[in-house]
Amino acid sequence: MPQDLDSPQDTPTMDAPVAAATSADPTAPVAPAVDARRRSRSRAAWFALVLGVVVLIFMLVFILQNNVPTQFTFLAWDFTIPLGVAVLFAGIGGALITATVGTIRMVVLGRNVRRLGRARAAGA
Repeated sequence: MPQDLDSPQDTPTMDAPVAAATSADPTAPVAPAVDARRRSRSRAAWFALVLGVVVLIFMLVFILQNNVPTQFTFLAWDFTIPLGVAVLFAGIGGALITATVGTIRMVVLGRNVRRLGRARAAGA
């Protein structure tokens, strides 16, 4: 007779907590199950790299398809460039602003960590 797919099975799942093997005490704390897909910095960097390449491919296609000259006015300047190139410049400008803000934040945090480390070393 086939087993019902909705019925509970006797096999443990990955999400269930695992009891300590050496403990005979039923009230002992249980260790959480180990996640097989742990997050890491290299994995996040690889994902960001792949995502960036995909975005660049889409931008290249957009630039090649939108090669029509477009009139722009910025402050006192009046110029004509292809629409795709204008969007590329806007993307580069946004990336530079984001990188600048992120860099400033990392410098401030690093300075605070070093200052706290020196204070901890002096107090200990």
